[in-house]
Amino acid sequence: MSYELFLVLHIFGIVLLFMGLGGLAFHGIAGGTRETNPARGLVSATHGVGTLLIVAAGFGMLGVKYGGAMPGWVHPKLLAWICLAAAPALLARKPGAGRVLWIVAPLLGLLAAYFGLNHK
Repeated sequence: MSYELFLVLHIFGIVLLFMGLGGLAFHGIAGGTRETNPARGLVSATHGVGTLLIVAAGFGMLGVKYGGAMPGWVHPKLLAWICLAAAPALLARKPGAGRVLWIVAPLLGLLAAYFGLNHK
């Protein structure tokens, strides 16, 4: 597969992940709980598929560009994605954390973008 295809899949995964996080965070901000979320399955699946695409396409790009080696700039980017991937677990336990996530999630995305774009 080409680097460009992996890049498109990676960006599509980012869109899906943030759609899922936004839905969960907004539901928590509105006072909803895990039990009262009628779209929980759809939102969770969107987040999960997005996470899978981000990781698979990201490692695919590394394989094409670096032959499978993992340069040092990947570590902080992976940490940001792991935090974003784990965020729904936090929201399931503390729905009120949606307000914090509404601010922190874009900052983690910005951090990941910074390391992905400025790694030379």
